[in-house]
Amino acid sequence: MRVSLKDVAAHAGVSIKTVSNVVNDYQHVTPAMRARVQRSIDALGYRPNLTARHLRKGRTGIIALALPELGNPYFAELAAAVIDSAAEHDYTVLLDHTGGRREQELLVSQGFRARVIDGLILSPIELETEDLGESAERVPLVLLGEREYDLPYDHIAIDNVAAARAAVRHLIGVGRREVAFLGARRGHSEPAQLRVRGWREELTAAGLPADDGLVAATDGWGHADGEAAMVRLLDSGRRPDAVFAYNDPMAIGAMRVLHARGVRVPEDIAVAGFDDVVEGRFGAVSLTSVAPDKTAIGRLAVESVLARLGGGAPAPRRIRAGYHLAERESTLGRPPRVTRSS
Repeated sequence: MRVSLKDVAAHAGVSIKTVSNVVNDYQHVTPAMRARVQRSIDALGYRPNLTARHLRKGRTGIIALALPELGNPYFAELAAAVIDSAAEHDYTVLLDHTGGRREQELLVSQGFRARVIDGLILSPIELETEDLGESAERVPLVLLGEREYDLPYDHIAIDNVAAARAAVRHLIGVGRREVAFLGARRGHSEPAQLRVRGWREELTAAGLPADDGLVAATDGWGHADGEAAMVRLLDSGRRPDAVFAYNDPMAIGAMRVLHARGVRVPEDIAVAGFDDVVEGRFGAVSLTSVAPDKTAIGRLAVESVLARLGGGAPAPRRIRAGYHLAERESTLGRPPRVTRSS
């Protein structure tokens, strides 16, 4: 049986209005009264009707999240971060899969679900500035990812150039002198361009080769793309002593090829990836990877949408989320075994 505000009020011996004030977290309730009502809420197992609460504010209680690749572990983990953050604010997340296709991204950005959502968090791949400039501004829009748009929307991303440089700097620091890059996307791709730029800048600063013969372009960014790119690189006659991959699935695919060909990781070729997805931590050789703060990205995205809804948000911002380099066995090797003395 559903517990109502009236039931809680009767149990606590207070008015329904007082219970409502506590449930809606109004400020002008004394700590003693708040504690008294909360005890009754806990005792009866009362759960507020969130739908009704949002409707009273003229909202739906739903935020849409549109991502290009749900099969990519990074986006799956990012979606979980957004959903968890939204739940803390009593919001539900409606998940959209665009497939990175321009027509689907256009459909999402131009508000085809504006009547059922309060805001949109979008990670675009193919949209151009003019596409988003024509978007229907019916709900707050927050952008994720590395595509840069000169538009009045909050945009949350990490510094891809700096992060790529950190990964390459680490590879140089462990003694590598010929570092290849896997995943320079054929055609336009700003994220890939930024990571290649970081790779090239760090190698050039160290006086090491950063020529096109060390760059393997791909059509996609999955495990199979990493495999194919690694095969082409090895078959080209070039033998780097390190590989920096556009993302972790590509790095994992590359390590599969190296294992099949009897190339040791990291003794012969060190490997580093990007995104720090869970599967990279549990392979036969754990993967060194750039780790974006996905929890912070999800939290910042949700908070940006809600700030726009509340009308108190600052001017549109470019927000830099944090990252760190998670150093593991694919570049450092296995830790020495500890043997017990007799």
